Amino acid sequence: MPIADSRMIWQPFTKLVKNSAYYSRYQTKYKRRRVGKTDYYARKRLITQAKNKYNAPKYRLVVRFTNRDIVIQIVTSEVTGDKVFCSAYSHELKAYGIEHGLTNWAAAYCTGLLIARRALKKLGMDEDFSGVEEADGEYTLTEASEGEGRRPFKAFLDVGLQRTSTGARVFGAMKGASDGGILIPHSENRFPGYDMETKELDPETLRKYIYGGHIAEYMETLADDDEERYKSQFQGYIDDEIEAEGLEELYQEAHKQIREDPFKKAEGAGEKKSKDEYKKESLKYKGHKLSKQEKMDRVKAKIAELKEE
Repeated sequence: MPIADSRMIWQPFTKLVKNSAYYSRYQTKYKRRRVGKTDYYARKRLITQAKNKYNAPKYRLVVRFTNRDIVIQIVTSEVTGDKVFCSAYSHELKAYGIEHGLTNWAAAYCTGLLIARRALKKLGMDEDFSGVEEADGEYTLTEASEGEGRRPFKAFLDVGLQRTSTGARVFGAMKGASDGGILIPHSENRFPGYDMETKELDPETLRKYIYGGHIAEYMETLADDDEERYKSQFQGYIDDEIEAEGLEELYQEAHKQIREDPFKKAEGAGEKKSKDEYKKESLKYKGHKLSKQEKMDRVKAKIAELKEE
């Protein structure tokens, strides 16, 4: 039997999994899927309109949260791209007396109410569909108006990639828009106060969240247990002399003002700039690219300076 050469290298058999056939058939995913921004499985179902609707727009109530703001838009999808019909931001609540806590549950409700009243005002439907005048935490859906029976404006909730856990803020925005007079098909299962065992919603718990009662409770608890932490977290409230007992009244007044004028602007807010004005403003900070002649002149000037020294 021949002796194996010690110089030979023995390797186990390895199958090439990603061969040329794999790469020739590979399809690149959409960019927003690659970066993890869009759930196309959900989007397809949200934008697909029934064929018997004769190309009628299908509206989505898009709710997104950032660290300091809440963005709500009513969007419709077309072949050329998505078009925003109406929008509202929680930073606009400053015009209605809400200066702090612009990303909490109560602020989400207010922003939802704001976009609902704004959209209906734009369509001339604000008087026909007033929604729930005073939020009581009860589960209600907008119905057709009396008389001729005009149908309500309908939109479907678009939560994006957010987790739809019970009591999530995204449902606060939905509840606000629903109480504002827009028909958003939903159930009561995900509102705070819903009991999974009894299958019932506690309206008092939901009402407490709408008017910031859970924040008031936390403020009182923190003030008693840890005063330093209370001053750190609620310094803005302390500066503006807002106490836990006054939060409900603050939100009630905001709801009332939103219904009176959904397009109100904060005091001191200037006129909205046009696209040309924004472009002109941006040119101040844009670096100017030098031409070849300017570069040569610049070099000559530097050489002249060095010679003088």
